[in-house]
Amino acid sequence: MSAREEILARVAKAVAGAADVEIPRGYRVAAATGDLVGLFAERVDDYRAVVHVLPAAEVPGRIAELVTGRRMIVPDGFDLPGHQSWDDLHTADGVVTGCAVGIALTGTIVLDHGPGQGARAQTLVPDYHLCVVRADQIVSSVPEAIARLDPSRPLTWISGPSATSDIELNRVEGVHGPRTLEVIIST
Repeated sequence: MSAREEILARVAKAVAGAADVEIPRGYRVAAATGDLVGLFAERVDDYRAVVHVLPAAEVPGRIAELVTGRRMIVPDGFDLPGHQSWDDLHTADGVVTGCAVGIALTGTIVLDHGPGQGARAQTLVPDYHLCVVRADQIVSSVPEAIARLDPSRPLTWISGPSATSDIELNRVEGVHGPRTLEVIIST
């Protein structure tokens, strides 16, 4: 018997005959009301990301300004007229993506790597990530976000630029992903 099988057998023996207990799952789903775009922008900014809140008509122009002169990865499904996608992941300056959902309360962006969001490595290796979030993709809370997501898809949850702290609590950015996160919220 393997160690795993032995542990599982002990657990099964310990709970044998125990009564089934119903666990209440009355989670609060929607927490924030009002200006979700404003709250999301504020929380994303708290993470040291660069945030732009723009009318939808201005978004293509701002994207063009931000990517001009940069070797950007443009994933399949992201419409960026006039810009050639850079193919070499390790020499790219950055990536531009959309997202699956944004969470206002936490300032978190979730990618499910569908059309326009790129492969996971494309969003984690380059030093710069420009992400476009539409206002209709912003939800109040994590439970609302989870309800919109397909659990069978690969999910990347982004709360600001990649950062960690060393033993002396000095913040170090760019260790596990992009050092710079720039977010355009399209209203």
